Amino acid sequence: MQYIALIHKNADTSPSSDEWDRFFEIASETGMFKGGSEIDARLTLGRKEVPDTTKSVGGFMRFDSDDINLLFNLLESHPVVRHGGTIELCQMPESQHETTVSCD
Repeated sequence: MQYIALIHKNADTSPSSDEWDRFFEIASETGMFKGGSEIDARLTLGRKEVPDTTKSVGGFMRFDSDDINLLFNLLESHPVVRHGGTIELCQMPESQHETTVSCD
């Protein structure tokens, strides 16, 4: 299964760069980590107002795992979680068509 982890900006304290580096190292070693990024300014399209998710979500990470318990165990060591914050894990639906969009 594929998952996207939304990293909320609600940690009690800021993780250090060493903590982030160590987590990325561990996540990469598991083979589940498939990338991610911080997010910044947003643009909206359409006519309806929507909440500004960039006020609460600071980044995302993608994971592939057939064992949700292994993924949960990994995310328990995520720097934001360790500093009292929240990771929102969303299952991505399986699709025969994968689309990639670039916002360069």
